[in-house]
Amino acid sequence: MRTAPTILHLDMDAFYASAEQAAKPSLRGKAVIVGGLGPRGVVATCSYEARVFGVHSAMPMAQARRLAPNAAYLVPRFGLYREVSEQVMALLRDLSPLVEPLSLDEAFVDLEAGQTAWDAESARLTGVKLRGDIRTVTGLTGSVGLAASKMLAKIASEQAKPDGLVLIEPGTERELLAPMSVRTLPGVGPATGDHLRRAGITTVGEIAEAGEDELVRLLGKAHGVALYAMALAHDVRPVVAERDTKSVSVEDTYDVDIHDRVRVRMEVQRLADRCVGRLRGAHLSGRTIVLKVRRYDFSTLTRSETLRGPTDDPAVVREAAARLLESVDTTGGVRLLGVGVSGLADYTQEDLFAQARTAAAAASAEELEHVEHEETEEAVEEPVPPAERRWHAGHDVRHAEFGHGWVQGSGLGRVTVRFETPGSLPGRVRTFRSDDPLLEVAEPLPLVEGRPGDVGAPAGSPAAGGEG
Repeated sequence: MRTAPTILHLDMDAFYASAEQAAKPSLRGKAVIVGGLGPRGVVATCSYEARVFGVHSAMPMAQARRLAPNAAYLVPRFGLYREVSEQVMALLRDLSPLVEPLSLDEAFVDLEAGQTAWDAESARLTGVKLRGDIRTVTGLTGSVGLAASKMLAKIASEQAKPDGLVLIEPGTERELLAPMSVRTLPGVGPATGDHLRRAGITTVGEIAEAGEDELVRLLGKAHGVALYAMALAHDVRPVVAERDTKSVSVEDTYDVDIHDRVRVRMEVQRLADRCVGRLRGAHLSGRTIVLKVRRYDFSTLTRSETLRGPTDDPAVVREAAARLLESVDTTGGVRLLGVGVSGLADYTQEDLFAQARTAAAAASAEELEHVEHEETEEAVEEPVPPAERRWHAGHDVRHAEFGHGWVQGSGLGRVTVRFETPGSLPGRVRTFRSDDPLLEVAEPLPLVEGRPGDVGAPAGSPAAGGEG
């Protein structure tokens, strides 16, 4: 293990919720909860103001509403979060070529590899500058941990929350770890924690005192040896710059179980198209099509089919997903569906047979439409009513008269909008008919308005932050 604290761990504070607070002046300093708003929704993240009421990530949304009935409940805007994440990751890559993203809001950085830090003081200065740059570029806050290993850097960033920096000096690691709960160490979940507790081991210091042989007896060789090493602050895992994408997938959970087989097929086709959209967006193709079905009784089935070569053809993926669905019994109802593609490659082997089938189907459809038109020349075409627009709480809209705003709520043919932007004062609230032709869905605005690098409006109090 290195002797200088040059491994940096960044964790954006309550990322989704803090991005929403930065975008919506009226929510700064208030309880904000982001997640699925349906009966089966769960909390993706919440602001620190919401955590005061006991709300936390992965909690059922219904329970969160009972604990914090007056909080703002918003649907996630992953497009915005990805854009902000890319800005943050770009700042990290300016520090070092070795950046290991763990999620949209979390990453390790090897500062020594980028020659941006070589001792405790240079590492601290780098961390301070990074936090300032993140606030300047995104308007958000992040917590930074610095240590000589990945495990300790992550522990340090947890201690730094919210909006802080903690550096663990080499030589102080064991003293720092000793009083901490065994659950602090990576790989110690509820089951392992309970097993150790029954053996009288509740702290990291007690793991070190128990010795390697006792840990092996309790947990097996691999787990016991690894856990004993971590208790002694030994962690030699390197920062890995790139993790190969193993699959691309999409899935939807439904508020009400789907029983209609035709509807299930339509949903699978829609998911297949979305999956291909992501695949093409990443300039990838794949050989193995995967279907995921969670049934009414929570049993989850996965089916897969491997093609002769990689493809990004939506017709091919739709056909494969439809074939996989035929082998699944959905008569009792379906609560979740997903379509994925794995076996990824950065090239495509054209499926000539699929293309031929698609072309033939299109030609047949065109011929049939021509025949039907001849036979029903005198028929008057019935007008098709437009699909009702859906307004998701928290999403951006624009009104021809009042400008940019976001949806506070909708229902009963009405939609309520608050008109404000990231750089404005809290805005006025107005209610419209949900089919108002002057109201339309809009793209999110940058969280920091003005020239790149300009400091925008403050994102709220330091405690009003993101994902961690």
